[in-house]
Amino acid sequence: MITRPVGWGTFHDGNPVLIEVYSDVICPWCYVGKRRLERTLDQLTGTVVTRVQWRPFQLNPWMPLEGMDRIAYLEAKFGSRDTYRRLQEEVQAAEKDIPFAFEKITVTPNTLAAHRLIGYAETYGKQDAMVETLFHFYFVEGRDIGRDETLIEAAGQVGLDPHEAEAFLKSNEGLDDVTRAEAAGRSLGIRAVPCFVVNRESILVGAQPMETLGDAIVGASQRGAAEAMGKAKERVHGEG
Repeated sequence: MITRPVGWGTFHDGNPVLIEVYSDVICPWCYVGKRRLERTLDQLTGTVVTRVQWRPFQLNPWMPLEGMDRIAYLEAKFGSRDTYRRLQEEVQAAEKDIPFAFEKITVTPNTLAAHRLIGYAETYGKQDAMVETLFHFYFVEGRDIGRDETLIEAAGQVGLDPHEAEAFLKSNEGLDDVTRAEAAGRSLGIRAVPCFVVNRESILVGAQPMETLGDAIVGASQRGAAEAMGKAKERVHGEG
């Protein structure tokens, strides 16, 4: 639970604090970061108005479209499965509420199509649900989220039309959007995920503690409210 520092109250001018989360759906720390952000926002209910947007970051943009055998990938990236096993234990210890099932994962997928689908889901107000479903498919069920069949199923689960989602995936729609969003992230200096960009003012890299996230969000809200109040006073003086 967030321990609210002195001075926390309701600080907003009606404009939500924008929280852009750069992540990849094959990043376990991104899943952990999502849970911590959710708990933080729950604690801030009634205090801060927020809007969360998920932004793409491909950990392996070079990955073949069909993905790569999981064991071969881990050995190539980490040198040995023992090294990655220790990392898995760290992730599991960090978030007890996610039933990570790393042993079920057999393929490390290319995530370009998944990111396109996340962007597509945003237009229907289903982005967060899509991100959650893809994380669950991969880390809990061990599904290959690089396959169109899996992505179409995910679309149906979050309430999107599977046939329309299939048509979208078979087209080139969303490719430029992913490219532009990733370029925007790189221009901000983002090189690792998860990364939380709060009101395009502060950048927090890693699965941050709730207290850190909360302070950044409340601080952005306070600054926005102070700015709005200053502008309101200027208008009053100008009219007088």
